[in-house]
Amino acid sequence: MNVEQLRADTPGVEHLIHFNNAGAALMPEPVVQVITGHLQQEARLGGYEAAAQCAAELENVYAAIGRLINARPNEIAVVENATRAWDMAFYSLALKPGDTVLTSMTEYAGNYIPYLQLRQQRGIEIRIIPNDEHGQVCLAALATLLEDERVALVSLPMIATNGGPVQPVEQIGALARAAGVLFLLDACQGVGQVPIDVQKIGCHMLTATSRKYLRGPRGMGFLYIEPSLCQRLEPVFLDLHAASLLTADSFKIRTDARRFENWECNVAAKLGLGAATEYALAQGIEPMWQRIQHLAGYLRHRLTEVTAITPQDLGPVKSGIVTFSHRYSSAPQVQQWLATQPKRINVSTSNAGSTLLDMQHRGLREVSRASVHAYNTEAEIDSLIDALIRLSHA
Repeated sequence: MNVEQLRADTPGVEHLIHFNNAGAALMPEPVVQVITGHLQQEARLGGYEAAAQCAAELENVYAAIGRLINARPNEIAVVENATRAWDMAFYSLALKPGDTVLTSMTEYAGNYIPYLQLRQQRGIEIRIIPNDEHGQVCLAALATLLEDERVALVSLPMIATNGGPVQPVEQIGALARAAGVLFLLDACQGVGQVPIDVQKIGCHMLTATSRKYLRGPRGMGFLYIEPSLCQRLEPVFLDLHAASLLTADSFKIRTDARRFENWECNVAAKLGLGAATEYALAQGIEPMWQRIQHLAGYLRHRLTEVTAITPQDLGPVKSGIVTFSHRYSSAPQVQQWLATQPKRINVSTSNAGSTLLDMQHRGLREVSRASVHAYNTEAEIDSLIDALIRLSHA
């Protein structure tokens, strides 16, 4: 990869070291220009008029996302964020009393809470797929669980917010398909980092965000949904974009994935998502993934040199999310210390509440999370290690 160009396109790297890409990555300048350029058009022309002027560019957003995940534009809905995308898919499923949802130990709490809500409201059941000896989903256990005819859905994150393995999603998808069970994949931490092909994965639904590894703006996400399933699902709410009013007594829901959208949206952010997707495609997701793995591996190796650090990552295939604990300082203290360095270093804290099952299982209350991206460098990682060593002696 042309790392110098990546960094030249990323003005933020001049004054800080950003290892919070799993939270919100630094946007490249071409993405910023698209967003601000449209906002200026709205100021000059008016919001409706500016949107009409860029109608072709808005359509291209769907095509770009389709190329990113090997889907067709009509299989994509662009919505306010990944949470809304996931909610629109999950709550539209006709889950009934006794239906079972299978999820992983690393499920995100924001997804697990809706499972509990539907257990209260509809009487669904929740079962956790055990981990194997590497800390990822145990495929043999999943196959056994799928023999239960009450299982209606497999739903889990590709990569957990608190690190953990890159789940074997293609094998999971194959098992779910063979059992005739729907598969909803939360790819928030995967899209933009890991090559994703929904055809190979076999998921029926996939959700993702703009702001993480894809390097787009906040407040934007998307949903992929398989066409045959899309036709069977009625969104939990409709508006004049998702449906048409035919008579005083009838309406018709649109046939494509945009039935899960609503009419009003942040047009500048939507264009920014498209620009971020095009930027990632131009760099190449496979080279990006290789560089992220290299940097994450280098960081994990350097962390072993800091005696006060305990690595917390699991799995045979690890992502760019590197997690660790400090023997003498809490994760918030580590985060604050790094933020006060002469050249600010951004990391984040992952609390037990975000991935409660996994954190409780491993006896963790919190971890420090340093998530690398392709525009990061080995020298930046060295600066992080030096700062952590100084913290150990502070």
